[in-house]
Amino acid sequence: MAMAEPQDPKKGDKKVATDRRGGWLSRIAPGVRGAFAKRETPENLWVKCPDTGEMIFRSDLEAALWVTPAGRHMRIGPEARFKFTFDDGQYEALPTPAVVEDPLHFSDGKPYKDRLVAARKATGEPDAMAIGYGKVAGVDAVVLVQDFAFMGGSLGMAAGDGFIAAAKAALERQVPMIAFTAAGGARMQEGALSLMQMARTTLAINELKDAALPYVVVLTDPTTGGVTASYAMLGDVHLAEPGALIGFAGPRVIEQTIRETLPPGFQRSEYLVEKGMVDRVTHRKDLPEVLGSILGTLMMGRNRKAA
Repeated sequence: MAMAEPQDPKKGDKKVATDRRGGWLSRIAPGVRGAFAKRETPENLWVKCPDTGEMIFRSDLEAALWVTPAGRHMRIGPEARFKFTFDDGQYEALPTPAVVEDPLHFSDGKPYKDRLVAARKATGEPDAMAIGYGKVAGVDAVVLVQDFAFMGGSLGMAAGDGFIAAAKAALERQVPMIAFTAAGGARMQEGALSLMQMARTTLAINELKDAALPYVVVLTDPTTGGVTASYAMLGDVHLAEPGALIGFAGPRVIEQTIRETLPPGFQRSEYLVEKGMVDRVTHRKDLPEVLGSILGTLMMGRNRKAA
């Protein structure tokens, strides 16, 4: 008969020592310890309010349309803007034209092509413009959104062609056009080719006006430079989100030029309403209803003729 193998006292001691190190919880329920293992927390779970420094739960901020409790209207991209603007968030995404990239072979310490690649990777968009078509408070409209996250929403050839494509889409469908602007100005990497977009977009707006189609602009933070000097200020109606910075040159540049202290709130949307540069400051949650009312009124004459 085979004899039982004698137990090695060293192995037994080792097992006891391991159990002691694991603690009483591992001896009672070994699987419980794994349930309380440290989990990774997403880096973007909380968002800091720029005005108050308050940390806001991301899902709460999204539910509030990216408006903080302090009233700061955070910058948002095309996807969120379309979702908030179109009825039930339903719309048709329209393509933007492809253009020649880096025509000047420009480098400002980093090649322009590399900057484009980085911006596309960060935003998931081909350039600063995105176009959608759908209903805004029951009114058919083409909506153009300028994404500040893409190289500061700078106006280059692709952005110019995107604006013209949106205007053509409105003309083809015989519907009004809405432009949400957000830009730091012209795209310096394209030089004079960028500045030419100011004239090209103006001609596209004239085509809308000749067709008696409304063109409404919603100025968001920030709208500056050549964008302000062109299509951002050529609308039939100009709305602005609260606290948006709107102007051509920045406040610091103006103060250094005129050597005077600017008044409080200078170049903010509320100040510009008082001066007649903006028609109305509208909270983000109210924009669809207000836009629908404006477009419905402006399209009333055309709809009567069509009937």
